[in-house]
Amino acid sequence: MKHWRIEDVAWDRFDPARVDPELIPLVKAAAMVERNGTDYAIYLNRVFGDDPDFRRAADAWAEEEVQHGDALGKWATLADPTWDYRSAFARYKAGFRLPLDAEASIRGSRTGELIARCMVETGTSSYYTALADATKEPVLQQICRHIAADELRHFKLFYDHMRRYLAREKIGLLHRLRIAAGRIGESEDDELAYAWHCANEPAGVAYAHARCSATCMGRAMALYRFRHIERGMGMIFKAVGLRPRGRLSDLSAKTAWRLMQWRRQRFAARLAA
Repeated sequence: MKHWRIEDVAWDRFDPARVDPELIPLVKAAAMVERNGTDYAIYLNRVFGDDPDFRRAADAWAEEEVQHGDALGKWATLADPTWDYRSAFARYKAGFRLPLDAEASIRGSRTGELIARCMVETGTSSYYTALADATKEPVLQQICRHIAADELRHFKLFYDHMRRYLAREKIGLLHRLRIAAGRIGESEDDELAYAWHCANEPAGVAYAHARCSATCMGRAMALYRFRHIERGMGMIFKAVGLRPRGRLSDLSAKTAWRLMQWRRQRFAARLAA
């Protein structure tokens, strides 16, 4: 069951004077990825074909993801009335394909698949929290806080199922760490870069992964503050089976924060070149 509906958003409070033009392209790109939740549900239903409890949970999760995309898309259309959300998403769906015919998880195990999903929910919960903190526009704030809360619940959903499968599959800590690190590294793959392209570049412009990834990631990273990274690191540690709070988590968060600043500079240099 959805914890909120698009109709619950206070759309009448939309304030164009408080819209930051720098955030509009990020919201457009995010709408593409969120709206694509139905394809992820198809993939998860195939991977967990004999687990009806998880399949029901995945279908409910996807319904909420689609709502995220539609809410973000509606806000972006208010902020930029020239933008065609449906047309942009149609381009995205036509050009970005998930492995919908997979018979097993691309992570090598069901535990691995659920760890990867935990990484995604960690990233999205942190991102929408950062976006809510960055904007002064009240409707976007409300939407992002709703989504961040949903993503936190989704983390718990996948974490609980991961613990159930871990008891059967007995995947070691190092293996879990490799899966988590690998999924985090995929944040620069075509999913986000192509979403940026379809949401923000004209149809006649050829897709270039390096350009779109640098533009999208560079802008997104500018939203984060250390507290967002610190909270996300605690969630990552919990997912892989480490203590979410402690010296190791604190050190990892500080390292991740420095790495993010370095990557922002690299993206800026790439665009300037």
